Amino acid sequence: MKTKTINYYIIIGVLLLSACVPTLKNTQRQDNSLPQSFGKEVVADTSNIAYIQWKNYFNDTNLNLLIEEALKNNQELNIVWQEIEISKNEITARKGEYLPFVGLRAGAGLDKVGEYTRQGAVEENLKIMEDKSFPKPFTDYMVGAFASWELDVWKKLRNAKKVAALKYFSTMEGKNFLITNLVAEIAYSYYELLALDNLLEIIQQNVEIQSSAYQIVKQEKESAKVTQLAVNRFEAQLLNTQNLQYEVKQRIVETENRINFLLGRYPQPIVRNSKSFFDISLDNVRAGIPSQLLVNRPDVKQAELELQAARLDLQIAKANFYPSFRITAGAGFQAFNPSYLFSPQSVLYSLAGDAIAPLVNRNAIKATYFNANAKQIQTLYHYQRSILNAYVEVLNQLAKADNYSQSYQVKRQEVEILNQSVDIANNLYRNARADYMEVLLTQREALNEKLELVDVKARFLESKVGLYRALGGGWR
Repeated sequence: MKTKTINYYIIIGVLLLSACVPTLKNTQRQDNSLPQSFGKEVVADTSNIAYIQWKNYFNDTNLNLLIEEALKNNQELNIVWQEIEISKNEITARKGEYLPFVGLRAGAGLDKVGEYTRQGAVEENLKIMEDKSFPKPFTDYMVGAFASWELDVWKKLRNAKKVAALKYFSTMEGKNFLITNLVAEIAYSYYELLALDNLLEIIQQNVEIQSSAYQIVKQEKESAKVTQLAVNRFEAQLLNTQNLQYEVKQRIVETENRINFLLGRYPQPIVRNSKSFFDISLDNVRAGIPSQLLVNRPDVKQAELELQAARLDLQIAKANFYPSFRITAGAGFQAFNPSYLFSPQSVLYSLAGDAIAPLVNRNAIKATYFNANAKQIQTLYHYQRSILNAYVEVLNQLAKADNYSQSYQVKRQEVEILNQSVDIANNLYRNARADYMEVLLTQREALNEKLELVDVKARFLESKVGLYRALGGGWR
């Protein structure tokens, strides 16, 4: 009957403590719903370019070699790998906290008390064995084992281990997201480098064309067909075009160095095939369905894992309001003489259990509890924002691919017409049917449109990379 009464008291005490847990007023529900498609029409096609490995998606040997080297040597990626190792070790540490702690202990000591003290008087008049009194000084030897175990009644320690595991997987997803961005950044820079090479080639071709025109005008000036003004205008345009190449060369140097930095190496030439720039195309756009973003986007998966961890942190903070239970035990041998150490009379042991519950001044526990809830809500908003951001990024890249694809076709026709116009203007000028200003303006327009054609093509290739990244490709 006494045992039942004690159990009742324990149950009543736990209920009273649980009733003292503060009520959370600010709570939010998880909502990861997404539109059914990326457009106005509902499309059930789940084929998605995110499932294509980057080697097959880009299909450029030089670019693939750069990406492979970056995945091995990029310093930021290697830093993240070490963070993953740290997270893995944290799981092991958390797992050990809810298992019993067992250790060995050995010691030796020396003690001499005053004879005119209570303890000294007792030792003086008390004999250990027949005709044997306490040794002076008193030596003490001990060897044994001890153990302690916190009973994880409220799953606080197990939840802490789960939090460590979730953070480990979150770090893994962060690594995957870094790989996605790294692959995309190298592809961006590589295509930019191809565009700059073509810009430089176009400028140099126009320098040759304008140089020929300038020589013709100089000869005509000697024949008194034109004035010095025409010579000066042709020369000024030639110098302006020559000046353009230096800015492009500087951008080439910076882009090459940026790629080398991502590869974790010192600057060196980047091997590339610039002639293939205008031949690179974007295959059939297969964006799949929006719900696939929850699986393919590492940043979304990382935010979801962080949300799960934050919810468990709230449960851990709630468990702090409940009593904690601990069992301690020990066993071994202790004697004042080494020869008696392992005798039966030297055996010692202990066993104890205790329960500790917060009762007064729980402000710190309450603050931790409320902070954990606020952190959970904050993480939920971050998760919802990551989903929204992923969806918007895909929409932007789909629109970019479509618009710049059409823009490139129109711009290419415009360049072809202006190339014909340059030939026509030169012929008319030779036959005295057009003045030099028409030739200059036509050459300038043709050059500008050629440069814009390269820029439009570069933007189109950016959409090729951007769509692959937005859909969650590159990390597989």
